[in-house]
Amino acid sequence: MRRTANETTTQTLTRLIKAADRQHPITLAYLKEEKDEAGKKTGHLVETVRTVEIYDFTVTAAGDIVIKAMDRETGEARSWRLDRLVSYTVHRTSYVIERPAADEPKARTTTGLATVTVLYPVDCPATARVQLLADALAA
Repeated sequence: MRRTANETTTQTLTRLIKAADRQHPITLAYLKEEKDEAGKKTGHLVETVRTVEIYDFTVTAAGDIVIKAMDRETGEARSWRLDRLVSYTVHRTSYVIERPAADEPKARTTTGLATVTVLYPVDCPATARVQLLADALAA
């Protein structure tokens, strides 16, 4: 596993974009906010491990890079903040879960969260996409 503390955000993002391009799943360890029995967030972060299939990257209005992926355990679309990743492994296998169609309306479970979608040509290399994301963060 690659530890995100041992590499820059740009290196991590570049490797994740390359994995998404090649449709290789990722096993990631990340910090998730713990919830109590009533489902209310406690403010404590716990490490959780998931295997996911990345399909998009977005940048929030707050400047956080968000990874959108299909969770292999539940088969649902989920989002993870890049700064909460602890470590990750890129697998050599290919995707097995169908992702939601682009023309389907997306259900928003949170309110007040603005995102910026970065569009780039299909043949755009991963390093150029990282620069486009960095430019979107600066805007």
